[in-house]
Amino acid sequence: MGFFDKIKQGLTRTKQNMSTKLNATIASFTGENDEFFDELEETLILSDVGGEASMKAVDRLREVVSERGLRGPDEVKAALREILVDMLGEKGRMKLDSRPSIILVVGVNGVGKTTTIGKLAKLFEDQGKHVLLAAGDTFRAAAAEQLGVWAERSGADFVRHEEGSDPAAVVFDSIAAAIARKTDIIIVDTAGRLHNKSNLMNELNKISRVIDREMPWGDRETLLVLDATTGQNGLLQAEEFAKSAPLTGIVLTKLDGTAKGGIVFAITQKLGVPVRFVGVGEQADDLIPFDPEEFTEALLG
Repeated sequence: MGFFDKIKQGLTRTKQNMSTKLNATIASFTGENDEFFDELEETLILSDVGGEASMKAVDRLREVVSERGLRGPDEVKAALREILVDMLGEKGRMKLDSRPSIILVVGVNGVGKTTTIGKLAKLFEDQGKHVLLAAGDTFRAAAAEQLGVWAERSGADFVRHEEGSDPAAVVFDSIAAAIARKTDIIIVDTAGRLHNKSNLMNELNKISRVIDREMPWGDRETLLVLDATTGQNGLLQAEEFAKSAPLTGIVLTKLDGTAKGGIVFAITQKLGVPVRFVGVGEQADDLIPFDPEEFTEALLG
């Protein structure tokens, strides 16, 4: 099953909520009028696209309708599709050219962070990459155990310390091991840090300093894992994490479990950070690289 089919299937709940209302609103278009645009903006907001992103999309649509002299619902829908794709940004790959490169994965407890790391490991291993998983979440014993299971499943190497040990030390040893073993990618799990706990955020900064010192030449990506079902609360988490870790991408999990997949637009607009992967199921291959055009196409139909 390709990206389009998986994302279409994963967006079933969102389509039932957002797409049905959105298409009904667009179908009512008979020409430029404030009532149409107000209703469209309200529909987007109710789908968790967010006030700021919804206003931007509708304002741009007003301009396009006027500039191009659009007359029918099909033309308006095509224009809206273009605008939404543009808001999501270009489909870009992560910069992981150095050997090793490192991916720091952050996020609060319960978003599926450790499972996401396991799925990423499998994805890269299937591409012929040699991966090492670093159990940087030393505060929760089950996290290391879970990550170890994923390492075994994917064929990745695995570095862990005792429960309660220094996460930065785990990262230090992981870098040393990866260099010695000619590993392509290190993926670092971190504790499920509550975004309002400054001491845990300081730990993130400590890990970053170790990476800066030991791999100043290395490519680094910092991915924030968010649970799509949390809606706007996930956006608040993202804003807080961005203060302590320079985010390069978002992984949006449980997209198949929410009726408000519009949160993708709110996140990219608010943070200026692209969505890199989306989770649309429980299987190892249900974490898929994000494609803005196909996502929007699956959403609008």
